[in-house]
Amino acid sequence: MARSSTRPTSRDVAQAAGVSQAAVSLVLGDKWRGRVSEATALRVREAARDLGYRPNLAARNLRLGRTRTVLLVVPALTTEFFAGVYTGAARVAAEHGFGVVLYPSPEGIGPARDPFASAQAALDGVLASSMAADALTAIRGDQLPLVMLDSDPAGSLGAATVNLDIADGVRQVARHLLDLGHRHVLHLAADVPSWTFEVRARELAARLSAVPGTRITTAPAPISIDGALAATEAALTAPGPRPTAVICDDDKLAAGAYKALRRLGLRVPDDVSVTGLDDLALATALDPELTTVRLDAELFGERGMHALLAVLEGHPPEGDDIPVQLVVRGSTAPPPAR
Repeated sequence: MARSSTRPTSRDVAQAAGVSQAAVSLVLGDKWRGRVSEATALRVREAARDLGYRPNLAARNLRLGRTRTVLLVVPALTTEFFAGVYTGAARVAAEHGFGVVLYPSPEGIGPARDPFASAQAALDGVLASSMAADALTAIRGDQLPLVMLDSDPAGSLGAATVNLDIADGVRQVARHLLDLGHRHVLHLAADVPSWTFEVRARELAARLSAVPGTRITTAPAPISIDGALAATEAALTAPGPRPTAVICDDDKLAAGAYKALRRLGLRVPDDVSVTGLDDLALATALDPELTTVRLDAELFGERGMHALLAVLEGHPPEGDDIPVQLVVRGSTAPPPAR
């Protein structure tokens, strides 16, 4: 059968198969059973294949009121963690015929300008990190079907929340250092107003205070190597006994702590142990390699997208937190003898 030089239409398929356009719609929409014969359905599919016909999904989605597009709102693209979240989310979205638009809220300058004339018209739903709540409000994404990542389930804006078990990750770090004998810890805390970092501080304080004789010092720092270096150096040169371990909210903070310790002539882990949280590629680039908590960013994105698809379909999403794992490497050891 000769192919037309223009894009074939459903009318062309109907003429080639000798059926109505309505029959073509039923067959290609997989709604033909009980309405047209199997022989007719076969004829329609063969005609469509011979003509190279592809349905106009954009027009179909407009008729259905669906764009099959979701927005992923993240705080920034300055760490590989959110790249992993996007990869996982986009993989699941593609399996269900959805596309993902990535919308970063640049650090330090607030949310970017609204890229949509009407988010409600352009999108089916939103998947958002709680660290990017300002951007979410700016684009009116909180008025769409919404799933929050890394967010307090009790106060979430969304129809569902998906979380990594960060509290358990902190418990694993605290148990590891306590078992090694550490009793004076510096918490290098991310200076970011976010639920996930509040959980880390609260859980760490609870775990250490449960053991007699422990002491925790907190040093807030921006999530940058230079910021962490300055905060660590200031905390370790303050009057009083020096902490024997530095617990960092993020692997990037740990890299800054390493630099501060070396500048002060201290060795990791002989003089001071260091832990991170994320297990970025950076963790094994450091020397010694960093003891940290592995967060599966791609699985996080996958679970978030599955939850959003469930919300769009009116089903309850899976509710359990995603397990995390402490990875012990060379940056932790028993404290030096006093």
